[in-house]
Amino acid sequence: MTPRGIADPAAFIRAETQRLAPPLVPEITLHLAEESLPIWQRTEEELGEIGLPPPFWAFAWAGGQALARYILDHPETVRGKRVLDFAAGSGLVGIAAMKAGASRVACADIDRFAHAAIAANAALNGAALDVLTADVVGSEGGWDVVLAGDIAYERDLATRVFAWLEALAAGGVEVWIGDPGRSYLPRAQLEKMADYAVPVSRELEDAEIKATSVWRPKPR
Repeated sequence: MTPRGIADPAAFIRAETQRLAPPLVPEITLHLAEESLPIWQRTEEELGEIGLPPPFWAFAWAGGQALARYILDHPETVRGKRVLDFAAGSGLVGIAAMKAGASRVACADIDRFAHAAIAANAALNGAALDVLTADVVGSEGGWDVVLAGDIAYERDLATRVFAWLEALAAGGVEVWIGDPGRSYLPRAQLEKMADYAVPVSRELEDAEIKATSVWRPKPR
């Protein structure tokens, strides 16, 4: 039997989320899970059988919130530029970039439920976003700015992604990273640009307020 919602990710998202504003970015409304445990259990039960990843798209993670806040407060970061929101999840950072005046924003994620979440959230906020469904790591893409929130939580992934981001930065692309103290952030290669105290769910994190920073590669 086909698990409920598999054929229609958009319907699954509508059924399992609420329209909520991330605490640090109240200007933006997203389809988010009000509680983490029920949707995590639903996706494990209904979607895990076919190998889909956990519902990262259903939450406004601390790194993404901090990066979105920074962009909205410093619109010159993206104004008039072609922007990639990498590992976009809900599309929060990409929506912030559009609101801050980016000329074009692409949101990249390999999870097809994230694709539906990005489209739904873009419509909710009146933002025109391109959705990239392929793995973009290693590509050049023609972007002026790459934004990446909360990507240093797994060793192999972080090694691969940061090598790519470093190469992009060396080629003149502006790279901005939001991170709440994950283990595999290569701090020695980065300079800190801002600090935030981000309200988060204790069900997802180890605290109710997560100290989170915005970083960029050190200039060479």
